[in-house]
Amino acid sequence: MSTLLNRPLPGQSRYGSLALALRHRILQGEWVPGEVIPAESVLAHSYGVALGTIRQALSLLVEDGVLQRRHGKGTFVTKGVGGASMMRFFRFRGADGSASTTPHSHILSNRLRTATVQEAQAFGLSQGAQVLHIERLRSLASEPCLLETIVLPLPLFSSLAESDTDAWDDLLYPMYQERCGVVIQKAQDSLSFAKLSASQAKRLRLAASHPCVLVERQAYDMAGSCVEIRTTRGDAFSFKYTAQVQ
Repeated sequence: MSTLLNRPLPGQSRYGSLALALRHRILQGEWVPGEVIPAESVLAHSYGVALGTIRQALSLLVEDGVLQRRHGKGTFVTKGVGGASMMRFFRFRGADGSASTTPHSHILSNRLRTATVQEAQAFGLSQGAQVLHIERLRSLASEPCLLETIVLPLPLFSSLAESDTDAWDDLLYPMYQERCGVVIQKAQDSLSFAKLSASQAKRLRLAASHPCVLVERQAYDMAGSCVEIRTTRGDAFSFKYTAQVQ
């Protein structure tokens, strides 16, 4: 192993430098999502560091969601956040009264447009760059429940821009990974309340100006780069918030 990877940058801890080196190997595809990485002793020997140092480096990646520890099995590259369902914020129920967590998705529109200044900054794109703009309606038992606007950077998601939306999955994050090689490592949601416009309310079969919960999300890949900006609207009267304080 190159000694250059073992040499911390000024002001950087040795285990911090190792964490960056390990993250780089993951991003290069040496260890794929869901795969176990070499044992701590093997990595420590490879980098010529103490076992405690490699453990600290791995702990940083675990805290950041890049790695996951499984007792008795080892340390694995994360498979990502899966669906990261918006349904956890609502208490929608099907026609039979049962709860459902995977609503059916219908793509209303799928088009290319120029990124806004805010989008370009979030995605690290140049001015005038294009993004993929998606409008999606999600339903339970044929009843609309969530209206979403999803913005994705190009060329990272070019394969989706050229694909048939009728063949898209109900869960987007597994599809991102399968079709674009993008693993969503984490997502940050911000909740507020707003009123539906006339067109939004019509999509959700609600009255114009009906109160809604507005969920604004930024999702990040394994490199920590923002790769999705999503805005979700749902009936405010179906909002559910649960927190545990102890």
